[in-house]
Amino acid sequence: MKKLLIFTISTSLLFASCISKKEFATMEGKYKKSQDLLNTATVKLNSCLTEKATAEARASAMVDRLADMKATNENLIQSSKDLTLLTSKGAENLEKSLESMKEKDLKISLLQGAISKKDSVTLALVTSLKREVGIDDPDIEINVEKGVVYISLADKLLFKSGSYTITTRANEILAKVATVVNGKPDFECMVEGHTDTIPYKNGLLLDNWDLSVKRATSIVRALEGLGINPERLIASGRSQYVPLGANETAADRAKNRRTRILVLPKIDQFYDMIEKEMKALSGE
Repeated sequence: MKKLLIFTISTSLLFASCISKKEFATMEGKYKKSQDLLNTATVKLNSCLTEKATAEARASAMVDRLADMKATNENLIQSSKDLTLLTSKGAENLEKSLESMKEKDLKISLLQGAISKKDSVTLALVTSLKREVGIDDPDIEINVEKGVVYISLADKLLFKSGSYTITTRANEILAKVATVVNGKPDFECMVEGHTDTIPYKNGLLLDNWDLSVKRATSIVRALEGLGINPERLIASGRSQYVPLGANETAADRAKNRRTRILVLPKIDQFYDMIEKEMKALSGE
């Protein structure tokens, strides 16, 4: 641009002396017009360059935005796939949970049925014992405690004071007990001997432990003689340590001197029944 201006001025000076003033004025007007056109073209060029830069920036931003949109779309697609998979797994897990709950409910029902069956047998056993042994005697108590049928016999019905030899009355009562127990072959008999706190001083035995065990053994032998399978019999002594009263009066001590005959289901058979039900349920 600068070179062109210098060339133009030089040319003008060179030809100034050769041309007329009119021609010079005409040429000068053309020069100014050309200069104006050049300036206008330069402004337009700069504007175009600015617009081009702006357009390129916008295009670059649009490319970046398009890339972000593609990435977002891919993430959404993947999330949709993951959600579908999770939903499928969730439905599968829910179905398994429901099946498990149904199975547990069935097991509980079977267990409750087994317990109900045992309770029914227990009730029938109590009824039979009360009918055979009788409930009019205040020294004989027949009841259920924690699912176990028991007969509590006062000491004076079975033994003389300080003795472990059973009385004639005891044989009569035990014969009635044996009749009921023999009709329930799935039950066992545990005989518990209990004493008061007065020390044993007869010299034949060591102490109340010995006396309670000896009395329980005497009852067990009597029941065996009455036809009960000895494999179903258990003898145990509790001495003075499970009292009904405080041992402070003669009446309390009399209550504490007792023998309990517990008629209880064979636990192993009860659980065998439940186990068979569980195996049948699982298809084993």
